[in-house]
Amino acid sequence: MKRFAALFFIFCLISQAPSQLLPSADKLVGLWTARQWFGPVARGTLIIERTGDAYTADMMGRVVPIRMEKNELCFDLPHGEGSFRGRMQKGNTILGHWFPPNSHAQMTGFKFASPVELKPDRPNRWKGEVVPSEDQFTFYLLVKKELDGSYLAVLNNPDRNYGGQIGVEKITMEGNVVKLLGKRQPQKEDHELARGVFDTSNDLFTLTFPERGGTYNFTRDGDESNFYPRGKNPGRYVYHPPLPRDDGWPTASLADVGIDQKGIEKFVQMLIDMPMDTLNVPQVHGILIARHGKLVLEEYFHGENRDKLHDTRSAAKSLTATIVGAAMQDGAPLKLSSPVYKIMNGGEFPDGIDSLKRAMTLENLLTMSSGFFCDDNNDDAPGNEETMLDQSADPDYYHFTLDLPMAFPPGEKSIYCSINPNLALGMVSRATGDSPMYIFDCLLGAPLKIKRYAWFLDPAGNPYGGGSVQLLPRDFMKLGQLMLNEGVWQGHRILSRDFVDRASSPLYHNNNIQYGYLWWSINFPYKNRMVRAFFAGGNGGQSVNVIRDLDLVIATYAGNYATRVGLHIQQDYIPNFILPAVREAGDDKNAPVIEGHFVTPYGHSDENGRIVQPVKEKN
Repeated sequence: MKRFAALFFIFCLISQAPSQLLPSADKLVGLWTARQWFGPVARGTLIIERTGDAYTADMMGRVVPIRMEKNELCFDLPHGEGSFRGRMQKGNTILGHWFPPNSHAQMTGFKFASPVELKPDRPNRWKGEVVPSEDQFTFYLLVKKELDGSYLAVLNNPDRNYGGQIGVEKITMEGNVVKLLGKRQPQKEDHELARGVFDTSNDLFTLTFPERGGTYNFTRDGDESNFYPRGKNPGRYVYHPPLPRDDGWPTASLADVGIDQKGIEKFVQMLIDMPMDTLNVPQVHGILIARHGKLVLEEYFHGENRDKLHDTRSAAKSLTATIVGAAMQDGAPLKLSSPVYKIMNGGEFPDGIDSLKRAMTLENLLTMSSGFFCDDNNDDAPGNEETMLDQSADPDYYHFTLDLPMAFPPGEKSIYCSINPNLALGMVSRATGDSPMYIFDCLLGAPLKIKRYAWFLDPAGNPYGGGSVQLLPRDFMKLGQLMLNEGVWQGHRILSRDFVDRASSPLYHNNNIQYGYLWWSINFPYKNRMVRAFFAGGNGGQSVNVIRDLDLVIATYAGNYATRVGLHIQQDYIPNFILPAVREAGDDKNAPVIEGHFVTPYGHSDENGRIVQPVKEKN
């Protein structure tokens, strides 16, 4: 009997062992992070040497021959690790661009070109640094156990807001198999979005996202995580003026330019204390303010910083307009009235072109009134941006656009369509016979001291003018100051005054907002009146806002991609929290700052900055 009891006890232990080894879903509760870096590996010092008429390049421990193509020095690293194109400039420097391999995660299958300047190092030798954009992808996953026993999942991705786009809502664990669940539009039922395995011995789990580079290892994160604006327990914010740098921005304090420090401190503290328990809260990456031509506020959150490139998304359309204006001011054979098809066809209209396309001008492209059937908000439009990006039959986006059918006569109305500014940038290229990136480097980059960027290229290698140029926050804000100065930067005229006035004017209504030459317009309440602002605006919360009446430029950067929360950051925070702190001559400096109650079409904030009236979001 005793022997039987002992055997029965052992049997029970054996039968229970497998279930005891399996992790409980409670182990998922908490904050997790995962990050992958995809390169590019090729970076660092580049040396070009000349021996007689031949040139060689030394980079990454490799010495490769340089070939001449027209007036450019060109070379390729082996194994597709990257390529370079550059040209000799006045002053014996070489100005060029580095072309890395295609992106693996952020913009899968596309390249981002970066500028490279090489200066004389010794006779017949030039030296510079290749600094490509980082191709990396980060996830933060917050898991909470609900009262009903289910597990809420908040998947935060600062690079593209991928968790919000695929509709992550819950996480489950069956055995050691982990699954993310949610709803992809227009589906109503939860279904599996990603799966992986929990590793009990290492306290981590995997999730696989084939569209974003493969499998990610999620490990536990702590209170200082960049998931939070500045850690879970950030403490009290104290204002400090921006750091002076040799980048063209003079700096000053808020008080120096008549902005109430306490009011701005309260605003920044609100951003720092922002709860991150849902994706329906602003993911603010940066707030910058300049007044009277001086940078007076520069604050970053979620691990972003002044030396990190930030995606400008469609706000880069305003950069395209600035390049067009700068090229015309410099004497390029291009006018607002220049016919699109004539310029793009080498100076002659194509045979058999229809009357509507013959009438289309550069100005139509800048106001998005081209008449192309290309509405970005209409999935059935053949010129929809996503349709163009997803197709591979025509890698040259200029050619793709010129072949589109017409929907209405040019100039009749403005329809939001990213192929318009892209084709406008193509006109600059055709009219000058030069790459728009060289035009930018010489006419804008040099005087504004913009030395770093990552420019999105189409599959044919053309710089894309419809958005997604990555710039340093302080650099992108300079475009707003340039426009505020009526086209002048530190005594150097870059744009004509007439072009600035037209670009910033409300020429059309587009998406129920006033539109000029790829710059938007809006009125903000200020004290007992309205002040007009014009701005560059991009998906996710990217904006550079210019308010002439207050001699003010405000820039915002954020990660709320593919949601209306990004619009809320600009169109709610500026009138309700920033403008009330701006003083005018004669104002009582001791008067308290009273936040406004401006309600936008996108909702408004409570005293903690959270959205009170969210609208239905479109992914």
